[in-house]
Amino acid sequence: MCDTHNTSPHKGLEHEGHDQEHKLWNRRSFLQAMGLVGSGSMMLGSNFLSASTASPLTSAIADLETDKIVILIRLSGGNDGLSTVIPVEQFDAYANARPNIYIPESKILKLTDTYGVPSYMKSLESMWGEGQFKAVHGVGYESQSLSHFTGDDIFSNTDLTTTGFSGENTGWMGRHFENIYSDYLINPPASPAAIQIGQYGSMVFQGNETNYAFVTSNVDQLEQIAETGDQYTIADPDNSLFGDCMYGDQLKFLRGVANTTYEYSGTIHDAYEAGQNDVEYQDNSFSKQLAILARLIKGNLGTKVYMISMSGFDTHSNQPLIHEELMTNLSLAINSFYEDLAFTSQDDKVLSMTYSEFGRRIYENGSNGTDHGKAAPTLFFGSGLNGSAFVGEHPSLDDPNERGNLEYTMDFRDLYGTVLAEWLCVDRTLVEQHLLGHTYKAIDLGFNCSGETFEDIAYSDEEPIIPTSDEEAVVDENPSQELLNAITHEPYYPTKQTPYIHLEMPFTAHVDIKLYNIMGQNVGTVYNQIMTSDSVEINIRENLPKFLSTGKYIYQIQVQDKKMSKSIMVA
Repeated sequence: MCDTHNTSPHKGLEHEGHDQEHKLWNRRSFLQAMGLVGSGSMMLGSNFLSASTASPLTSAIADLETDKIVILIRLSGGNDGLSTVIPVEQFDAYANARPNIYIPESKILKLTDTYGVPSYMKSLESMWGEGQFKAVHGVGYESQSLSHFTGDDIFSNTDLTTTGFSGENTGWMGRHFENIYSDYLINPPASPAAIQIGQYGSMVFQGNETNYAFVTSNVDQLEQIAETGDQYTIADPDNSLFGDCMYGDQLKFLRGVANTTYEYSGTIHDAYEAGQNDVEYQDNSFSKQLAILARLIKGNLGTKVYMISMSGFDTHSNQPLIHEELMTNLSLAINSFYEDLAFTSQDDKVLSMTYSEFGRRIYENGSNGTDHGKAAPTLFFGSGLNGSAFVGEHPSLDDPNERGNLEYTMDFRDLYGTVLAEWLCVDRTLVEQHLLGHTYKAIDLGFNCSGETFEDIAYSDEEPIIPTSDEEAVVDENPSQELLNAITHEPYYPTKQTPYIHLEMPFTAHVDIKLYNIMGQNVGTVYNQIMTSDSVEINIRENLPKFLSTGKYIYQIQVQDKKMSKSIMVA
C-alpha cells in the first residue's frame, strides 16, 4: 500500500495520483466491509451490516449524567473551505487565485465585516441571528495528509503518525466509551451508545474489542428499522429456513450476528413512534437523515452521539455547481432540523459539528475545480453555542505553503477535547487519554462545563470596548463566574412601538450591548458604559442614532468574558 502524502500535487480527475488514491480508498472500504480491517462488518443480502461492538468513547458518553447530544456531520471527499467561509478581508487574493470559480462579492452573504458565506447558504441567516452558528477557521494538524482514507483515519483516531494501513485502530469516541462500558458486550446500555448512517462502521466509534455504533448502510435502512422494528429471524423449528445444506450453519451464524447488530431495533422503533417531525424537510438524503434523527431525539431515544454524512465534496472539476448544491442542501436541512427541535425545546441540547478529511487548495485547477489541500473551517450549530461568531485565525492566502495549501491555525484535537470536556462534561484527564495524550487547548465555543478559564482567542465579531461614561465607580476587574452568571436580562415592551432591555447587574462593571439584525450584521451599540450594581431599563430606539426598521433583532451583552444574547422585536 502507498499513500499520497509526499506525492506531487493532484491536478484534475485524470491525475494518476488521484486515481490511485481512489483505488486504495475503495479497497479500504471493501476490506472494512468484509471485516478484515477496522470495525468488522459483513454483508447480508444486498445490505452492508456493520457489527455494533462497544467503542470506548460512545459508551463513556452515554453513561455520563448529561442530557447533551452531539451530531457529527462528515463532509466526505474534502470540503473546500474557501467556498464555505469567504475571507472578505482577503478577497482580492482569493479572487486572483480562482479567476473562474470564485464567488463574487455580490453573491457573498457578509455575516460580519470580515467574513461571509455564499448567498446560497442563506438558510443559515436566521441561525446566525439567533446565535446558533459558529465557524472555526483553519482546522487541521501538523504535516496534514492529502490522502482520503489516511486523512479520514487521522480525524477518527487522532493519531498523527497514521499512514496507509498503519496507525492507531481505535477512535476518539470509541476509546472513551470503552472506559465507561467495560462490560459492554455482555451488559450493553438500554439505548444505542451511538448511531451512524454510513456504508461501514466508522473508526470514530471503534474500541479495542468492538465498535460502539449502531450502524445502517444508508438512511433508507434506518428508516425501515425505525418504522417497523424488523429484525432477522434465526428461529427454524421445522428446518425449512436453513435446511441441511452445507451453508445452513453459516447463514444462521450470520443472521445471529445481524441480530446482535440490530438488537436495538425495537428501542429505535419505539422512540421513532414517540417522536414526530413538526416541520417539512427537503426531499434529499441529507435532509432525510436529519429528519429521522429529529424524531429519535424528540422521542427520547437516549443516544448521545450520532454520525451522518454527505458525500460529493471531492470537487476536482465543476466545483461551483456541485458545491452550491451540496451546501444549499446542508444549510436548508440544518435550519429545518433546529426549527424542528425547537418545538420540544430540545434545540439547546443538541450540538452539531462538521468535519472532512482535508480542505482544498487555494488555487483552482484546469477543470474548474480544486485539488486536495489542508486546513478548512469546522462549522458548529445549535442554541447551546450561545452566540454566533467566526472563531480563531483565518490562514493567510498570501502565504501558502509550496503546494498552494492553507496551513492550519487550529488543531482539530482541541475542538474534539472542547466538545468532550465542555459540552459532554468529561473529565480533562480522561479526555486527554482519549486524545492519545494530546494536551488540548480548550476553545471558547459558548459552553463551559468544566469551569476552566479559556485562553484568549480571536472572534471576528468583537470590537474594542471604548467606555463612554465618566462615572467614577469601583469596577470589578475579575468577577467570579457565579457573579457573571447572576446577570439577568429580558426584553420587554411598554408599548408595541418601544422595545426595552431590562438589565440587572449584581456588581459594578463595564457593560457593552450591541444590536444585530437577523443577518448577523452589527446595527449599532445600544449601551456602552460602566454600570453599578443595580437595574436599568434601556430604550433601544432612543439609544441608537440610526432608524430601526420593523423586524426581529438580536442584542448581545458583554461583561468581561461573559456574553449573553436574546432576540427582540422592533415594531
